[in-house]
Amino acid sequence: MNKKDALIWAAVDIMREIGFEKTSVSQIVKKANVAQGTFYLYFESKAQLVLGIAQSIMDDFMASLTSFKSTDDMSLTDFVSDLVDLTYDHTQKHQALIGFVYSGTAYYNSTSHWDKLYIPYFEWLSNRLAAYQNVSQCKKEYPPDVLANLVVGLIEHSAEQDTVFKHEYTLNKDSKQVLKHLLTQALII
Repeated sequence: MNKKDALIWAAVDIMREIGFEKTSVSQIVKKANVAQGTFYLYFESKAQLVLGIAQSIMDDFMASLTSFKSTDDMSLTDFVSDLVDLTYDHTQKHQALIGFVYSGTAYYNSTSHWDKLYIPYFEWLSNRLAAYQNVSQCKKEYPPDVLANLVVGLIEHSAEQDTVFKHEYTLNKDSKQVLKHLLTQALII
């Protein structure tokens, strides 16, 4: 494990035990077995650590999107299904980090930085939805950028409720299928 990852996982472990606010940089570097200055090579502060983790989660997700076929080779129904599956898988993969990032962004009131991380994803999805609108597979009455924002919010909320927060009302093996059906019905002509 590289030093940056060691710092991230040390922070997550400590914060699970004692909470975000009580965790110090000194505790993180001690657990990661690195020098204090090493932390500051990667992060300016504990707040920047949180944003760095959020960025790495988003970078990983955006890299996964490159595997999607072009809109010419994939129906909107298949696209929605694959996007939901990818989001659920990604949320499951990073569930410990996502919970940590939520705690940190709330503590530092840094949600505006979090929103900036989503810009490439919103643009990618907006372009995809516009392409489906251009070939008359997707409803055209709504701007694709608005649809992209709503679709991302709905899929991520559902995935997080099922995998990160594990709310009883969402722990249903059918919830992902219901989401796929709902989105398909909302988007397809």
